[in-house]
Amino acid sequence: MISSHIIVLDLGFGDAGKGATVDWLCSPEAGLDVSAVVRFNGGAQAAHNVIADGRHHTFAQFGSGTFSGVPTLLSRHTLVEPIALASESRQLAALGVRDPLSLLRIDGRALLTTPIHIAANRAREDARGSSRHGSCGRGIGETASYALEHDAPTVSDCLRPDVLYAKLQAMAAHYGPLIAPSTHRYEAIRDLVDMYREFAAAVRIVDGTELVRSAQRGRLIFEGAQGVLLDEWRGFHPHTTWSTVEPRNARALLTEIDTPAYTLGVTRTYMTRHGAGPFPTEDPAMTIPEPHNTTGRYQGHFRRGHLDPILLRYAIEVSGGIDGIALTHLDVPGTGYAATGYATPRGVIDRLEPGRWQDLDHQQDLTALLTTADPILTAVPTDPVLWLERQLGAPIVLTADGPDRRNRIPTRVVAAA
Repeated sequence: MISSHIIVLDLGFGDAGKGATVDWLCSPEAGLDVSAVVRFNGGAQAAHNVIADGRHHTFAQFGSGTFSGVPTLLSRHTLVEPIALASESRQLAALGVRDPLSLLRIDGRALLTTPIHIAANRAREDARGSSRHGSCGRGIGETASYALEHDAPTVSDCLRPDVLYAKLQAMAAHYGPLIAPSTHRYEAIRDLVDMYREFAAAVRIVDGTELVRSAQRGRLIFEGAQGVLLDEWRGFHPHTTWSTVEPRNARALLTEIDTPAYTLGVTRTYMTRHGAGPFPTEDPAMTIPEPHNTTGRYQGHFRRGHLDPILLRYAIEVSGGIDGIALTHLDVPGTGYAATGYATPRGVIDRLEPGRWQDLDHQQDLTALLTTADPILTAVPTDPVLWLERQLGAPIVLTADGPDRRNRIPTRVVAAA
């Protein structure tokens, strides 16, 4: 494991503990000589909670190795929101991180998320009423979808104010009919351009060669956002994110440095989900405290359910397999059941069949199936590690029995490596 770069991947619907896992991998305790954390998907909607050395921060765009002084590379596959990034930098400085922006490298090809995207996102989700798809309200979907058909602003455009101004004007005109009837507004275009000019002067905007340089200095940790079960093509349509969560992007980046990686899947000992969408093992009676995940206006309720190896195996399969598992929340009591099958109108099943990549009709069919699925629950052994290894076909190499960095415990597999 520790002779290669590492991809950290959430096998659920998000909130499994990726941030705390990345923090530990980057820490002196792990001793892995990490040169950079590379974000390979998502944007400012990430919410990776890290508690270490008496500090707590919810990492959004900065990599979760920042407390250990590890630089962050926001790759071309990320969506960059400069206003939120500046706010996060101030929060980290208040926690004792010296000059956080100096730890940041941003690929100029990354798409820019703007207040126009955010206003459009919220207006669209408001208009759906009770039929919401589920959204963080941070403009992620609008950033990705607008770029499919238009000349969208990128981070490098912040260095070209005239080009950026023209792109923002065109975007404002495009979204005008959607935003105007809503209550959502954004700053004047000229003001936005001025803010982005200041942003470009404060950070290092780089090209594709930065990844190579970072790899030459040491190990890379590829930090994913959200969970595979929310993937834009592999999640349960339409309750998904506009982001490729499975490690396709990370592996594409790795081909640029001609180096393989170890893929580390992260899961809790139970399942969670924010907002709308199928959740077969959901149990409203589960009242496990959740200090850092609450109900959000656009995300919806934070939901809890029993462990679901069927969904986790599906996530592993559509991710092209994993090499090891980080199992978190071993300290949480009262979650001693797991789904070993689903009773459905199509019969009892214990596997979800992956379709072809980008086949949304198949994903919609899986959504319909999971909506009707009644889980067949079985008791999990008191020590779930060996049982879950057999269920998922991969070794558990890191466990956590609490939220703090010191609660991360490498198993004999990592120790032997």
